[in-house]
Amino acid sequence: MLTDYRVRQREYLLEISRALTAQLNVDELLQMVLESATKILAGQAGLIALREPDASFTARASYGLSHALMPYFAPLLTDIPNDVDLHRFHIPALAEKLGLVAGRLGLHLQQVVALPMSIKQELIGVLYVFRAYGTRFTANDRQILASFADQAAIAVHNAQLYERISHEKRRLDAILEHSADGVMILDPTLRITVFNRALTRLSRWPAAEALGRYHDEVIHWVRLETDMDLSAAVAGGWPLPAAHPLYVEGDLRRRGGGTVSVGITYAPLFDQDDHLVNVIADVRDVTRFREADEVKSVFISVISHELKTPVALIKGYADTLMRQDACWDQETMQKSLEVIVEEADRLNQLIDNLLDASRLQAGALPLEMDEVALDVLSERVARLFRTQTERHDIVVQFPSGFPVVVGDMGRLEQVLNNLVSNALKYSPGGGTITISGVARPDEVLLTVSDPGVGIPSEEISRIFERFYRGTKERHQRTPGAGLGLYLAKAIVEAHGGRIWAESRSGEGAAFSFAIPRQSNL
Repeated sequence: MLTDYRVRQREYLLEISRALTAQLNVDELLQMVLESATKILAGQAGLIALREPDASFTARASYGLSHALMPYFAPLLTDIPNDVDLHRFHIPALAEKLGLVAGRLGLHLQQVVALPMSIKQELIGVLYVFRAYGTRFTANDRQILASFADQAAIAVHNAQLYERISHEKRRLDAILEHSADGVMILDPTLRITVFNRALTRLSRWPAAEALGRYHDEVIHWVRLETDMDLSAAVAGGWPLPAAHPLYVEGDLRRRGGGTVSVGITYAPLFDQDDHLVNVIADVRDVTRFREADEVKSVFISVISHELKTPVALIKGYADTLMRQDACWDQETMQKSLEVIVEEADRLNQLIDNLLDASRLQAGALPLEMDEVALDVLSERVARLFRTQTERHDIVVQFPSGFPVVVGDMGRLEQVLNNLVSNALKYSPGGGTITISGVARPDEVLLTVSDPGVGIPSEEISRIFERFYRGTKERHQRTPGAGLGLYLAKAIVEAHGGRIWAESRSGEGAAFSFAIPRQSNL
């Protein structure tokens, strides 16, 4: 009989050991351990309680007891010592607690044994076995139960490790997938093993199609800003065990057409034996950085030119008038002073535009709202510009009874001044410039049209950008800092309106803006 008992015990433990290596479902393993321990000790019920982070204990598995009864066994899970030594572990008044619980529930449970489940001298749980008859648990029973408690502790420990690893993997996968930068991970042969969502947006390669492909099948450079790409670097011996990350920047060809400016940092990952495990590529969209550099360069070149011209004229005329070896007649002095005043006004306008652009960047463009008659305002602007040209005819066309709008008269006049000034500037051959208005049920529409050089279709989408000046404008060397249309757009949008342009190169242009008839601003 004793031999059969030992064989069954060994068989139970062997089955549990096999299960430990076959699966990591902690609940199923705990249930198997508990059932085997209860049977081998000739018990009728059992439970396993695991330690929570706050040091309390919660029943995690039960045998011979319905799940609904578990809360009633809570008194048995209190006063548990932190001692993991098998011979010293003792829960005070455990038998008395069982008697109270069993009596309350009408259960015929009379004896209980509880042993610690520990890993590396750390208590992680307690295994309980109950008997419905009066035979006490012996020291040998406790020794046998200790084997099952050890198996349960191993199961919990492995499952917790697996859960932590799985959690970290899910967390890392989520970080990579939702990273703002594109992330690509390559194996030692440079095949793609990870391709995140941001990189799909940048390259327009679906992750499902990119995975498993070689790096060079997906990453095609149209133009490189750096000395080499990944292929050239690898051909030159990169990465060495002590290699630094490789940075490559340029214009990447997107799948389906088009390009995007990116910078890619390739970082090699090695194992303990200095064997290459992966290459981790961080792909960043540098379009905005390039645009910022371009804007800065354009700003410096344009502003320096726009400042130098009036300053040179003012200084030149002032130096000329101050010459003590010349006696200037009244007409010459008057014309010279007019040039000085005109160029000073031009400088002042440039400074005002720069200040307005700075306010826009800070989100603080001030508006003084009142009723504005746009037809009257347009006529005033036309009269002003008629005195500045002899080659152009400026016509104002508004229907009678044109409605007033709520807006900032000074700012709206700034918009009209800019549009009419551009119409004159880009109609060097003269012709008719028309300021017209249309009243609609919900908005009023103003259009300034000219017969000038027009705007190339590929530039229309950019003409309202800050400091942007088209190739035709640079070729003609027309004055301006590229701020007028940018400010006009901001002013119109601050009124709740919209502005746009229609043109074909060489066929003139029409700039229109719409302002709501009823404004709550």
